Amino acid sequence: MTPMKGVLRFEEKEKSSPRFVGPFKILKRIDPVAYCLVLPPSLSVIHVAFHISMLRKYVADPSHVVDYEPLKIDENLSFEELLVEILAREVKMLHNRGIALVKVLWQNHQVEEATWEREDDMRARYPELFED
Repeated sequence: MTPMKGVLRFEEKEKSSPRFVGPFKILKRIDPVAYCLVLPPSLSVIHVAFHISMLRKYVADPSHVVDYEPLKIDENLSFEELLVEILAREVKMLHNRGIALVKVLWQNHQVEEATWEREDDMRARYPELFED
């Protein structure tokens, strides 16, 4: 469905707002030119009835399917992050003191999601990766 112009812009600025949002399931056909959609709770302020001019057919694309690996989840609904690789090192200066940081790639995450961690914490948790 196309986003509404004006006050509500689906949590984005006007230029960067998406042309279409969805896909959403059609709940029922109200009349020949209006449909009722099933919207998520985040769009609860929008009326569920839409004119057909605001809707577009969703064409299935295999690239839209996200492949995933199941996580090993504990009883308390948490999982252990495993360090895969150290991508970079950096020393941040805080007043007159340097803090050594390492950029860490975690298992089940992509390179863009790598985080900067304190080097001394990582040396304590993973001493085998820092044998020089």
